[in-house]
Amino acid sequence: MHFFKQIEVIILCSMPLFVYILKCRDNSFYTGVTNDIDRRFDEHNLGFDTRAYTYKRRPVELVFQEEFQDYNDAYVFEKQIKGWSRLKKEALIQGDYDKLQVLAKCKNKSVSQKRE
Repeated sequence: MHFFKQIEVIILCSMPLFVYILKCRDNSFYTGVTNDIDRRFDEHNLGFDTRAYTYKRRPVELVFQEEFQDYNDAYVFEKQIKGWSRLKKEALIQGDYDKLQVLAKCKNKSVSQKRE
């Protein structure tokens, strides 16, 4: 690995990361991770990337953010949220952890019966 690339990786891994959820104009959600939440929010709203999911769904609203010190934890949590239903994302956004637990339980009878 190139020396300066190693320094960049060390610096990035020592910075806090934020997992965030944006609510788009069309009421869809976008989940991402960044090391600078203010800059990234502005980038979404200013439309820097015409290919980005949020580009045609602006303006966006920041509805959730959580800070992580560990790089891997942040990326695992982002991927986890991306796989969630809208209801689970809404429960997280609202801070309703009881509802989040209920929604996390398997509702598929065939899978639930195999566990018994």
